[in-house]
Amino acid sequence: MNELFTNYQTQVLTTLLALGILIITRFLSSKAIRKVGQISDLNDIRTRLILKYVAIGHGVFMVSALVLIWGVNFREVGLILSSVFAVIGVALFASWSILSNITAGVILFFSFPFKIGDHIRILDKELEGINEFWIEDIRAYHVHLRDPQGELVTYPNNLFLQKAVRLLQPDDADSDGSDAL
Repeated sequence: MNELFTNYQTQVLTTLLALGILIITRFLSSKAIRKVGQISDLNDIRTRLILKYVAIGHGVFMVSALVLIWGVNFREVGLILSSVFAVIGVALFASWSILSNITAGVILFFSFPFKIGDHIRILDKELEGINEFWIEDIRAYHVHLRDPQGELVTYPNNLFLQKAVRLLQPDDADSDGSDAL
């Protein structure tokens, strides 16, 4: 065992340093995300979702660092990774909208232009009839909206960022002249 440590002393110490950096950055980023969620009065479920994304990112970073530290043969790893990425690439291409909705959900979390309970108007010609809603929930892929008739509408996060959305005040009137919702 002592001979093993002597032969790989640099790699073991560098791995421990990388692990320490990972723990510190994960703790600090987690604390910062929770603080942003608390300051902007965001739903705890949204905060936990972003924390999960950051944890996955840290994990990918750590695996990459370990591959570099231990000097894994890139030809062997390249063959495995090219096969894995080919399968993942086909899967992501088939579900590209899911990836864009997740990314839009992260952007909505950090920019927090809207909160749960806000009354909004979506300026979209493709929406039939009513375009005023209350935001009921903001999830990873879509936003739950409630229309004046009480029906639940799910609206994809990427469209929520692409379309113009107006935050309505309680005294704003509906487009047909009736009282605000």
